[in-house]
Amino acid sequence: MGQNQLTTFGERIRTLREEVELPLRKVAADLNIDPSLLGKIERNERLPTKEFIQQIAKYYKINPKMLSNEFLSDQIAYKILDEEADIEILKVAEEKVEYLKTAKKKANAK
Repeated sequence: MGQNQLTTFGERIRTLREEVELPLRKVAADLNIDPSLLGKIERNERLPTKEFIQQIAKYYKINPKMLSNEFLSDQIAYKILDEEADIEILKVAEEKVEYLKTAKKKANAK
């Protein structure tokens, strides 16, 4: 799978599992989670925890930040779709992130 190919978080972890030819039951047992939960995460029916994202990244020996970005970008995309918002909202959000970073730095400097 190419780095530039878009996938959801669930699709990404399912692809990782399939690439190493492991059954869902085996990965779930190795991660000490219920197989049905892992299946739901792979189908984007359940949200993973931050701990799960770290755990799965370690399991497949991949960058946890990449998986976190995949998950967070899903959340943003779904929210925009759910709200039927215009894509322009991303520009406003980017400006707010910069504003909040600046405000946080000022607060920490006090």
